Amino acid sequence: MPYSRPWKSFPEQLELLKSWGMVVTDEAAALDYLQRVGYYRLSAYWYPFRTFEVVQDSETGKLSTKAKDEFHPDTQFVDAVHLYLFDKQLRLYLTDALERIEISLRVDLSHLLGERSPFAHIENTKAHFHPGFANRPFRKGMVQTCFDAWADKYRGLVKRSKEDFVRHYHANHGDELPIWVAVEVLDFGAISQLFSMLNVKDQATIANRYGVSNWKVFKSWLFSLSYLRNLVAHHSRLWNRNITSKPMLPKQGEIAWCDAFISDEDSHFKPFLLFAITRMLVKSICPNTEWHNRLAEHLEQFPEQHSSKKLNLSGMGVTDDWKEWW
Repeated sequence: MPYSRPWKSFPEQLELLKSWGMVVTDEAAALDYLQRVGYYRLSAYWYPFRTFEVVQDSETGKLSTKAKDEFHPDTQFVDAVHLYLFDKQLRLYLTDALERIEISLRVDLSHLLGERSPFAHIENTKAHFHPGFANRPFRKGMVQTCFDAWADKYRGLVKRSKEDFVRHYHANHGDELPIWVAVEVLDFGAISQLFSMLNVKDQATIANRYGVSNWKVFKSWLFSLSYLRNLVAHHSRLWNRNITSKPMLPKQGEIAWCDAFISDEDSHFKPFLLFAITRMLVKSICPNTEWHNRLAEHLEQFPEQHSSKKLNLSGMGVTDDWKEWW
């Protein structure tokens, strides 16, 4: 269907919300948020306050729910603002944790591969990479291998880098960076892809350092954390969303806190599982960190008490008993 909604000024946007029943106690502040944050971004946070109706498709007969242009009684603009600010702070906590994991993985990869060859990351040999992992098609039906796709991405990251250390190395030593330099230009996605091509023994060695005995599980976790890193880096909403990169979980009993998620299939698609994975890896890197306690305190400050409609943390997959193992 062609898009038909017209452009609206900020005051018109506010009037539209009021016509749907939203209570605006401070119009100046509400207009300020619309101007700084934007109607579309904030709409994700007032969406659960809208009322819904069941509609039937005229062709298929299938039933579905549709949001109405109407809010629950006494819904206030500030309800959405509180949720937005809660989610913003949540992303900041995750940024801190994911940085620690990313930097630690850079050291793991450079130390392990660099011992064999300073340029192991661009040498597709059995000594460094598993042929079945590195040489399989990057995409179904493609000729390009996973290693070649990774190498193209890596060279692109080097070419785009504006870091002084990259220019210094090129000027003094040539084009190819040794791995202990190269890892500093890799993003989380490139790190997880490089890890996925390592020999099984090397993957297991690194995974065990983080307390994960199953290297396949750990590899899955890195891809999922790369997805989480992209969400955080692009300021995307974490609250009340499903994740598209579902992490693999170990067998029952292997990692105690995972058991709660194993028994609840729905939680596999919620961000809180990724938060729990992040917690475990950060604790393995920094055993004395208080990061997980700060995040727990933030989760306890979820703004349900400010809202006219009962909201809870289940939108992120947080269970009632999460404190017992967190």
